[in-house]
Order: sequence, then structure tokens, then C-alpha cells
Amino acid sequence: MADKPAPPPPGSKAEREARLAAALRENLRKRKAQARARAEDPPAPPPPPPEPKG
Repeated sequence: MADKPAPPPPGSKAEREARLAAALRENLRKRKAQARARAEDPPAPPPPPPEPKG
């Protein structure tokens, strides 16, 4: 991957934004992985029809 930018000074607004951006990227990776896993799984069979009462 590309070189990461230098970390901002501690306690700064830029540091908070950098942490949030990293957290968003990680969350997006996890969501994409979950979506790929769901796409690979075969769909569940439909539930059986209800029994007629009579």
C-alpha cells in the first residue's frame, strides 16, 4: 500500500479525525467481507407452507 502520512500531534483535532477515518475504513472492510460471505452462501430454503386446517 501507499506510505501512511505522519501521525498528527496528540490531543489535536487532526488526531481525532485520523482515528475516525481509520475506524471508518476498518468498518467498511468488515462490512464488505460480510457482504461477500453472504453472497457466497446459498440462500436458505423457504419455510414450508402452513398446514391447512379443516
